[in-house]
Amino acid sequence: MENKYLEQIATLLKQVRPRLATTHQLKFKNVFGAVGGYVNGKIFITCGKFGVALKLPEKVLDELFREKDVKHLKYFPNGHIKKEYAVLSKQITKDMRRFRKLVDESTQHVLSLKGRL
Repeated sequence: MENKYLEQIATLLKQVRPRLATTHQLKFKNVFGAVGGYVNGKIFITCGKFGVALKLPEKVLDELFREKDVKHLKYFPNGHIKKEYAVLSKQITKDMRRFRKLVDESTQHVLSLKGRL
């Protein structure tokens, strides 16, 4: 699965949480032409031509969507909106402290959900 999205997502996660793969089972899979990152079998991050998106709790999403460059995730132009995800602005992904906090919130959120999502 060599592609630029895999490289991008792996690099970002190594920068903010270098030990994530040792504390959790971390895997990457193709998802509709993008790459999804999974902790313990649950998707929490995805990266594709849309940018980088995190699966987050509703309260965090509400706060993020107030920001100008944060968008809802759609894998395809005419596809449905993945309401539980926020596509982050480049400003957020470059702010390592803030991005780390959001990655932590995302992993905690998906690990707290029941069932496989």
